[in-house]
Amino acid sequence: MAATDNDAALLGGPDMGVRAAQHPAGALGSWTSLDSPAICIPDGTRRLDLVSALAALDERLPNRGPIVVGLGLHRRMTAAELAPIASYDPIQHDPDDVVLTTVVDGIEGAVSSAVAEAPYAIAVGVVELHQYAGVSGGHKAVAVGCGGRQTIAALHHRDRILSPQVEIGRVAGNPFRAAIEALGEAAGCRLALVWVPAAGLWMFGPPKDVVRAALKRMNPWSWHRTPATGAVLEVGTEKAVSLYQASRAASYLALSPRPPLTQGATLVLRAACPDGLGAEDGFVQALHRHRPPWRELLEGPAPTGAGAQRAVILALMARRYRLVVEGCQDPEPFLAVGIEAHAKSIERPATWLRVARPFQQIPQLVDPQATG
Repeated sequence: MAATDNDAALLGGPDMGVRAAQHPAGALGSWTSLDSPAICIPDGTRRLDLVSALAALDERLPNRGPIVVGLGLHRRMTAAELAPIASYDPIQHDPDDVVLTTVVDGIEGAVSSAVAEAPYAIAVGVVELHQYAGVSGGHKAVAVGCGGRQTIAALHHRDRILSPQVEIGRVAGNPFRAAIEALGEAAGCRLALVWVPAAGLWMFGPPKDVVRAALKRMNPWSWHRTPATGAVLEVGTEKAVSLYQASRAASYLALSPRPPLTQGATLVLRAACPDGLGAEDGFVQALHRHRPPWRELLEGPAPTGAGAQRAVILALMARRYRLVVEGCQDPEPFLAVGIEAHAKSIERPATWLRVARPFQQIPQLVDPQATG
């Protein structure tokens, strides 16, 4: 049963434990500090109640440090997008204004100078399914969201993201997750306050413990006995801004452990994509240089530049499935790179999968050996 704000549940952990509640203030409980930590928050690609989270933290941090928007290599947020938290004077992360930390598994760590100057950092974010890290949240908000350009590029190199242990929904034994946690620790990330939409809870505590406690509360799979010839994925507003973001819905399903899809199945993304392909130059350039199924991205030199790893994932997905975009504001940017796109949604067969929450729960094929 979910904890209430008046009776937050302490879920364990070696230091202060992990506290869960329905609101951020309840998750924080009686915790306070006179330190001045940096608060690292996500950009608009993650949906959570930042205003409530920041208000709760401000009550417990009279000397609170800077609010740093972790952009990673995403575009800067607009004034309108920042308006709800403008009173907190947020700093938008610059991946070229960083301080070196340490080398982790050959990756040169670096973090925002604003974070490096603080005594430590608190990561605020969302724990949901993630292509490489297993789930998002925790150290990722600092190691990647506030990381250096070269750090992010090295983390997302093709060889790393195609490692067989790098898998959606997997934390234990996942080298990508291990790397970002080591980089986050080196950057001073000590605490995490996260929203877990699949559980309807906020959680607070040491970043590693928070992520693992959240994963236990999630139910990431829905089970199916028969493979389908297609799937319709409804992409929420925050991820529907561009193909770079929205395509995650398709790849999360396509590259999950046991997707209930036939070879050649059609994956339909229903997303407005007002930003077209996106602002990540590495991703956009890779799609313009090659055409589906993008084999060169898997076999030739590894693509480089911001977001190039997402083009690699599209190529991996295209080995088995076909991608279509529907309900987009302008089909032309997609058609120009060889992706079928339609401004309106098309009626699809009733036998196709319908995925309403592609970042929280993904269809999986029942293993007959496990159930028989």
